[in-house]
Amino acid sequence: MAKKVTTTVYITEEQNIKLKELHNKTKVPVAEYIREGINLVLERYKNEISGQMTFEDLIKSNKE
Repeated sequence: MAKKVTTTVYITEEQNIKLKELHNKTKVPVAEYIREGINLVLERYKNEISGQMTFEDLIKSNKE
């Protein structure tokens, strides 16, 4: 497991309420849901993040 760092995020009251409701039903920590959301965003925008291109990315960029 990767080392976790502390950060501050601001969420809406509605988001807070819904996350707490979800936690109460599942007993999964709110922080875990926030990390999962971050991972979804990072996956969605992975092509925008610098790093090594995949073979599929290379083929796609050559077609454009």
